[in-house]
Amino acid sequence: MRNFLKNLLLALVVFLVIAGLFALYRTPQEKPEEVSLSTVAQEINEEKIKKIEIEENKLAIELQDETKQTAVKEPEAALSETLANYGVAQDKLAKIEIEIKEKSGFAYWMGAILPFLLPFIFIALFIYLMSRQVQRGQSRAMMFGQTKAKPVEKNKKEKITFGDVAGVKEAKEELKEIVEFLKTPEKFTSLGARVPKGVLLLGPPGTGKTLLARAVAGEAKVPFFHISGSEFVEMFVGVGASRVRDLFNKAKKNAPAILFIDEIDAVGRMRGAGLGGSHDEREQTLNQILTEMDGFERGTRVIVMAATNRPDVLDPALLRPGRFDRRIVLIMPDVKEREAILKIHSKGKPLARGVSLEELAQRTPGFSGADLENLMNEAAILSARSNKKEVGMKECIESIEKVLLGPERKSHLLSKKEKRIAAFHEAGHALVAHILPHPDPIRKVSIISRGQVAGYTLKLPEADKHFHSKAEFLDELAVLLAGFVAEKKTFGDITTGATSDLRLATQLARKLVTEYGMSEKLGPQTFGQKEELIFLGREIAEQKDYSESVAYEIDKEVRDLIAQAQKTARLVISKHKEKLNKLAETLVEKEAIERKELEKILGKKKRS
Repeated sequence: MRNFLKNLLLALVVFLVIAGLFALYRTPQEKPEEVSLSTVAQEINEEKIKKIEIEENKLAIELQDETKQTAVKEPEAALSETLANYGVAQDKLAKIEIEIKEKSGFAYWMGAILPFLLPFIFIALFIYLMSRQVQRGQSRAMMFGQTKAKPVEKNKKEKITFGDVAGVKEAKEELKEIVEFLKTPEKFTSLGARVPKGVLLLGPPGTGKTLLARAVAGEAKVPFFHISGSEFVEMFVGVGASRVRDLFNKAKKNAPAILFIDEIDAVGRMRGAGLGGSHDEREQTLNQILTEMDGFERGTRVIVMAATNRPDVLDPALLRPGRFDRRIVLIMPDVKEREAILKIHSKGKPLARGVSLEELAQRTPGFSGADLENLMNEAAILSARSNKKEVGMKECIESIEKVLLGPERKSHLLSKKEKRIAAFHEAGHALVAHILPHPDPIRKVSIISRGQVAGYTLKLPEADKHFHSKAEFLDELAVLLAGFVAEKKTFGDITTGATSDLRLATQLARKLVTEYGMSEKLGPQTFGQKEELIFLGREIAEQKDYSESVAYEIDKEVRDLIAQAQKTARLVISKHKEKLNKLAETLVEKEAIERKELEKILGKKKRS
C-alpha cells in the first residue's frame, strides 16, 4: 500500500510538471493588446510602429515605446497590399522593420498534437506504475512459501561460545560432540557411527536452551540457521509445509549445516489431540518436518536442533529415534552452577567489595539462569538509581526480593489497624516456621507491600533439595495456616489476607493424598489421571479413575490434614504467645526484620 501511494504521488508530480511547462509554452507572461488592421494602418502613418513580425496570419507589433500589440491580417492577401487598401503610404511602410517567421515543423506538430497527447501519456504512465506494483505483489506471493530462517553470521562480533554458558556440563558435552561430528565426521564414521538426525533441548523456561543453541552457532564452523516454530504456520493452507521444504533444501545445499527450531511445540503438537490440539495446517507442517528428518532420502549431513519446555505435548513420531536421536534435559542450576552463572552476568558490572556471589547463590534456590541475569541487571539499575558507582550487596539482596515478589509498592499504605493485622499474620508464619524443625530457615519477614502481597515471610533453604519427606510437608501445611491462626487468636476474627495461604494449603494437602501417596488411610497409590487437553494454555480435564466413595475418602483426608496442620499451628502460637507479640510489635515499628534480628527475638532455630 505504501509503494502504491508513492508511485501515485510520483505520477501526479510528473503530470503537474508537464502541464506547467505546456502552459508556459502556450501562454506568454504578458498578453499583448489585440488591435484591428485599421488601427495598425493609422499607427504606421503616425510613425508609431517600430517592428512587425509576421507568422502566418498573425502580426506581432512592437511600437516605438516598446509596447506590444497583436493583430490578424487577411489570409489571402499580402500585408503590404492590405495596408495599401487602408491608405498606408509606401514611404511610411518602408521605415518599419518587417520580419517574416515561418513556424517549424516540430513546433507546429507539438502545438497541434500535445493537447491531445498529454492525457494519453499520463494514462500510460499510470498503467505502467500500477503494473509494476502488481508484479511486485506477484513476486511476493511466489516468495510466500519460502523460509524465514536466518543464517547466523560467522564473524559476528557478539559471538557466544560454550565458555559463556555456565553450568549444564552434561548438555555442553553432548553438544560439543555434535559440533565435533560436523567438523571431523571421519572420526566417527570410521567406527560405523552415523550422524545424529536431531537434538531436542528440554527444560523449564529460562534454563538456557536458546543460549546453548547460540553457543553451538558460535562454536560450529558450519552454516547455522535458526527459526521459531510459529513462523512455519500461516493462515494459508500449505505455506508451512512449503517453508519446511525450502528450509531443508537450503540447509542441504549448505551441508553440513545445523537447523535450530525454537519453541518447536508451536508446530509439533500431537496430531489428532482434539480440543485445542488439532489444526490441519499445523499437522501438514509437522508431517513435512517428519518426512524431511527421516524420509527416503538418506545421508544428508543436516542436524536439526529444537527447544521446548512442553515435551509432553509433542507428537510421538517426532520423538522417536531416527528423528530426534538425542534429548538433552536442562534442569534448574544448583548452588555452584548459580554462582558460576552470577560470575558471567556480573561481567561489566563494577561490584563493591562486600558483594559475595556465593551468598547470593545460596539465597537464590530455584532461580533459573534467566532469573539470575535479571537479578544482576536489577541490582545494577537500583545502584544507578541511587547514583552509586558500584553495585553493592544491599542492591543485590533487594533485587532477589524484587525478582521473587515484584517491586515495592510504596504508594500502597496500610492503615494502623491493617498494619497490625499484617504484622501478626506474618509473625505467625515466621514463628511456626522457626519453631518447627523441618521448614527452611527464614531470611526476612516484612509487611512492606510487594507485587500483589501486603507482606511476606521469605524462607530459603541452606542447600538444594531434591527429595521432600512427609514430615516436611506437614510442617509446611502448619506454616501456611499459621497466619490464619494468628489472626484469629489475636483479634478474634479472620480477614481475606489468608486467602492465598488457604488455597496453597488445600492444593498441597490434596497432592499429599492423590499424587504423593502419603495418606495413612488410602495408602501408597495415586488417584486421577490428568488428560493433556490444551485450550487457551490451560489443563481443562482430569479423568477420575476412582469411585465416588473413594472421592469422599480423599476429601475427608484433605480435611483431616488441614485440621491437623491448624491444630499444630495453634499449639505453637499458644505456647509462644509472648514471642509472637514481640515479633509483631517489632514488625509494626520497623516493617522488615532480617534473619539476625529475628533470631534475637525467637532464639536459634533447631535443626531437624
